Amino acid sequence: MVEDGVVVFEHDAGVARWAGAAAELAVRTLADPALRAAQMRHDDTWFVGVNALANAVDGSVADVPLAGPWQPHVGPVPEWHPAQLSVVYPGFPGRDPQETDASFRYRTLRFAAHVDGLLAEGDARRRYLREPHAFILGLPLSDTEQAPLVVWPGSHRVMGDAFRAAIADQDPLQVDLTDAYHAARRRVFDTIAPRRIAARPGQSVLLHRHLLHGVAPWPQGAEGPPEGRMVAYFRPQFGAQDWLSAA
Repeated sequence: MVEDGVVVFEHDAGVARWAGAAAELAVRTLADPALRAAQMRHDDTWFVGVNALANAVDGSVADVPLAGPWQPHVGPVPEWHPAQLSVVYPGFPGRDPQETDASFRYRTLRFAAHVDGLLAEGDARRRYLREPHAFILGLPLSDTEQAPLVVWPGSHRVMGDAFRAAIADQDPLQVDLTDAYHAARRRVFDTIAPRRIAARPGQSVLLHRHLLHGVAPWPQGAEGPPEGRMVAYFRPQFGAQDWLSAA
């Protein structure tokens, strides 16, 4: 992975074909009312879409293979999980009835910046590593610049150093990472300017697993395609000790 922890690959014809096939599947998937009811968040402005894209285990969709310029950076992937189908609509982020003022401010002002795989558990919302991803691969499925991905370039080094210091020689899956995570996140906000990435179908975005990232709000009154901003995200998992490494 490059120094910034993020690579934006330019348009690739094969990736564009896959994105076209995946977009058609995504639109059919989004037409399922039961699935929408279960996966909509933030006052119906975000379809979470975890494991919602029914790609094959080799990543293909409708016999269109999943292949692209990210492959030399990640090596072979034995099995591709069903991709997250993340869809953002005008008005994002709306406010859920149960959402606190602090949570809503964080979502709007800090773009809900987070590191994937650290899940908040229990009433105290303590964070533990539960999904040790190898990397994050984002594949845009709709053509819009609204509500883009936001990254903090180089933040993977700050966050990763904090995780390694907190875990040391312990089992990564058993360590409460909450305090280390919050402190490192504050350091990132104080020292690194965020970057917006408005990629289009045919492009692809590869993120280091420790990179702090989020989604910018959809500007009030801004137009976009009727299907919203659709992105397929793959996060293959591997061992917890591998997750902890800086590479």
